[in-house]
Amino acid sequence: MSRVGKMPVVIPAGVEVKIDGQEVNVKGPKGTLTQVFHPDMIIEKEDNQIIIKRPSELKKHKALHGLTRSLINNMIIGVTEGYEKKLEINGVGYRAQKQGKKLNLTLGLSHPVEIEEPEGITIEVPAPTQIIVKGIDKQLVGEIAAKIREKRPPEPYKGKGIKYSDEVIIRKEGKAGVKK
Repeated sequence: MSRVGKMPVVIPAGVEVKIDGQEVNVKGPKGTLTQVFHPDMIIEKEDNQIIIKRPSELKKHKALHGLTRSLINNMIIGVTEGYEKKLEINGVGYRAQKQGKKLNLTLGLSHPVEIEEPEGITIEVPAPTQIIVKGIDKQLVGEIAAKIREKRPPEPYKGKGIKYSDEVIIRKEGKAGVKK
């Protein structure tokens, strides 16, 4: 049996979960999330926990079992605590600033880069070299952070670019034999 899938998802106080067939609605203090799951998975609510069962021992059902449980757990964590990704900008003249619902990035390109803040996501700029992406949907937070990082990924020689705060950039040595 799936080690992740067999664990029940505990519903904390202040969170309301509605299961309508394969559609799960989670409402909490930070907002509401809705997701439709695979029709083969059996999702049941017992007391204050959600139990996910699979119909057979097929490899596909085993994979979906753990996935479904993880996604429901992420929804519950999202509406109670929320998710955030921190990004750092390295490089001379590279900076970020917030103007209304837009994030303006100066990344050494011939033009400034503008990123629109999508619905359900807040982008904060506590310092010109730091960006924090916050929201209740884990997948959307990660996607927006990846789109921001994509504008100027870190390069291995000088480490310039946008990186996640916990990311380690493996540095490379420059050309061999060149004296400075």
